[in-house]
Amino acid sequence: MAKVRPGAAANPAPPTVQRVRLRFAKRGRLRFLSHRDVARSFERAVRRAGIPVSHSHGFSPHPRLSWVGAAPTGSASEAEYLEIGLTRELDPEVVRAALDSALPDGLDVLQAVVATPPGLPERIDAGLWRLVVAGLSVAEVEGAVARLLAEEALVVTRITPSGRREIDVRAALVALSVEPGDGAAPDGATPRTAGAESDCAILTAVVRQTTPTVRPDDVLSALTVVAGLTPPVPVKATRLAQGLLDDGGNLADPLGAVPVTRV
Repeated sequence: MAKVRPGAAANPAPPTVQRVRLRFAKRGRLRFLSHRDVARSFERAVRRAGIPVSHSHGFSPHPRLSWVGAAPTGSASEAEYLEIGLTRELDPEVVRAALDSALPDGLDVLQAVVATPPGLPERIDAGLWRLVVAGLSVAEVEGAVARLLAEEALVVTRITPSGRREIDVRAALVALSVEPGDGAAPDGATPRTAGAESDCAILTAVVRQTTPTVRPDDVLSALTVVAGLTPPVPVKATRLAQGLLDDGGNLADPLGAVPVTRV
């Protein structure tokens, strides 16, 4: 084995000359993929597409893919972000199209731009969520939301692999509104209560990123704690946007497009 000079990498790789940021969607049945499953899918897609991705140094080099704010398993998303390091410059649209073709349906690459400072973590501090609550009337959901918003603090308990964690949902909740839905149960599920077929409410939530991150199921747990609200069928959650929240309630697109207005 060749001797490594002091200060040199054990297995030097070509340098990163360009970084491309991508926005992608996680849709349909693929919303049940874990973050690790999504990461593996992108690593395979990079190889299939022949993208000149840069790798880390050392004896077990891995592709330089940087992730931020991954949606929880079971949640769909229209606003997932990652950054890819490249060993040569490419048109971002070429990268987007190649990866989109190499990924399975349901992981759809929507946008790509050349990365510029600041980094992605500095461009995201809140998210916009849509929650379809079937089997409950709009009036029931509105009442529960009003009681939650009237609280100064609302702590729920989440069971994690490392133990129980207390999470203040109200502190992270910027806005929460309700509108009528179309009455369809998510993913073909059948409401369990009589007359519930025509009942459906859409929750729109703006949530700040905290530690730990407040997830859609935490918001639903808070509604259960404060008002006993218990949907009879699973709630379908979709993240619509991420970005920096300004004083006007807008989320600035991390890729630099027109801000997404809070509902």
